[in-house]
Amino acid sequence: MLTEEDYKSGQVLLIAKPLQWTSFQVVNKLRWEIRQAFNIKKIKVGHAGTLDPLASGLLVICTGKMTKQIDTFQGQTKEYTGTITLGGSTPSFDLETEINETFPTHHITPELIHETTAPFIGEIDQFPPIFSAIKKEGKRLYEYARAGETVEVKSRKVTIEAFEITAINGNAIDFRVVCSKGTYIRSLANDFGKALQSGGHLSALRRTKIGDFKVDNALSIDDFIAQLPKE
Repeated sequence: MLTEEDYKSGQVLLIAKPLQWTSFQVVNKLRWEIRQAFNIKKIKVGHAGTLDPLASGLLVICTGKMTKQIDTFQGQTKEYTGTITLGGSTPSFDLETEINETFPTHHITPELIHETTAPFIGEIDQFPPIFSAIKKEGKRLYEYARAGETVEVKSRKVTIEAFEITAINGNAIDFRVVCSKGTYIRSLANDFGKALQSGGHLSALRRTKIGDFKVDNALSIDDFIAQLPKE
């Protein structure tokens, strides 16, 4: 069992984030639980890469002196699995917002789906979603989006190391992606739909790896709390 000094000197915790939780909420919860367990007023806790509330999977949480390594972990390659649903697009590129455009899908074959992954592999220019936390002139992009304001979003260079189709169930396309820091899988889903001469949005997402860290080795929030010392 880890001690108060262990957490202060620095730990890397692998946590499986559940759906609907923000990454910030997970950090706050763990910080509070560690403080309660050891009756301490302050301890540094941070995460190495945000996951959207509608995504589940691996969060790398650093405590104490290991928070200085957060930038290193954030820069590592990430792996995701998920589902792109074809035939409709949303303003947020996922299910945070409702479908606002529908498109034909009758022309899309399994062969075309597999072939269309190729142009996305390698270094690509990607536009982040307008519903994102990127700042522009002091405000988050999603603040402009929710206010109905239009702003120019600049593209970024990201690297997709692997984009593999793992299952096709009608318009639901399961995938595995290995990518660089800064890649938006929501944008990939939207762009993939366009490349198929249709539309698409991200309907499920799970982060499975960050560098050498795997979600298979992660604890649920409840399991982490259960192994803390009790008064």
